[in-house]
Amino acid sequence: MGRGNAMSEDEKTAGKFERSLSLLCWGYNEEDSIEEFLTRATALLEESAVDCEIVFIEDGSTDRTLEVAKAFQQKNPIVRIYPNEKNMNVGICHRRAIQRATKEYLFWQTIDWCYDISRLKEFLKYLNEYDIVQGVRRAPVRTENPLLRPVLTIIQLLDIGHLKKRSDNVKKGLVSIINYILVRILYSVPLSDFQNVTIYPTKWIQSINFEGKSSFANPEGLIKSYWNGMSIKEVPVPFIPRSVGDAKGTRIRAIIASVKDVFGLFIKWHLQGRKVFRKRGSVARLNPDEWKAQVAGEGTTSPEIHSVAQ
Repeated sequence: MGRGNAMSEDEKTAGKFERSLSLLCWGYNEEDSIEEFLTRATALLEESAVDCEIVFIEDGSTDRTLEVAKAFQQKNPIVRIYPNEKNMNVGICHRRAIQRATKEYLFWQTIDWCYDISRLKEFLKYLNEYDIVQGVRRAPVRTENPLLRPVLTIIQLLDIGHLKKRSDNVKKGLVSIINYILVRILYSVPLSDFQNVTIYPTKWIQSINFEGKSSFANPEGLIKSYWNGMSIKEVPVPFIPRSVGDAKGTRIRAIIASVKDVFGLFIKWHLQGRKVFRKRGSVARLNPDEWKAQVAGEGTTSPEIHSVAQ
């Protein structure tokens, strides 16, 4: 008899990431966005990895976010929900989500789906060569003169066109750039982006003692990873403007908390001598041709590893 439409297990898993994967997320008053987010996340994970889960920290919402998420969970058991008794904000949610992940690798995505991870399955392949995969929002600068690269990079970062693409509006884009420049200069980590999608080995990031309590959490993880000898591969992950709900990351209180962490931990680690840095890692930076090829979907290449800034 013929096989009909039945698929074997090998066919179902063909081309998928062969190790398990957790997607982490957290949200506060996201009743208009959470169902769409979970639907997209479930579909993407199930087509990308052989084993997956979604860890959702419901951050003490006062609307129907938790109710909507639980209704979705009833039909989709890969979703695991952990409610906060009160609103704790991003830093605490970030820590809680990491510690509750059970799969071999993890990454996080915002509820408003602001990062384009449609090529997740392709990016996961880099974990065969590198410890960490880091998303980047902008194309690299092309120049033969290494002395000019920092200047040209700053000019590109402050370009109005780039600011509009980097966040929901120019003001938020400028806040993002200032945060990036501070982290890059103070901590000497040659990454092109610190606030984006990052894919980590779960056991490694669970071993990190996160000291910040703000949106500095992702930069902190990358800083400690780089300065503990990890190899990081950059991939293009463009920003997608929010279309539903209210972004909370650039409210005054959130900005102040992040700046306090940026400078406070710099003082603690560098000036007070409580360093967490043991060994310089490496960063496989994107180059202009690779960026164009990957954004156009023409496949990936593995450039030479560079541990110096562009």
